Amino acid sequence: MTKIEFVREIANATGYSHRVILEILEAGMKVCKDEVAKGEDVCLRGFGTFGHKVRKQKVARIITKQQSIVVPEHKIPSFRPAKEFSKKLSK
Repeated sequence: MTKIEFVREIANATGYSHRVILEILEAGMKVCKDEVAKGEDVCLRGFGTFGHKVRKQKVARIITKQQSIVVPEHKIPSFRPAKEFSKKLSK
């Protein structure tokens, strides 16, 4: 499902216009990204938690050049689904 399809489903379910739903969704995603970038978790009860994980430094290989490089420690975004959400997927 794409973002536009998602917006269309919400608009059909609520009766609000696509434009209003899209603006709300964009604002919500911006807040979520900003908070996770600051190191905070965003918890949506019943859905899940958006956060970040730290990947440790490691040695990687560039096979075509037969060369090793060091990949420094870095943060990556993560999502941990809520128990209710996970149960729904396993049915």
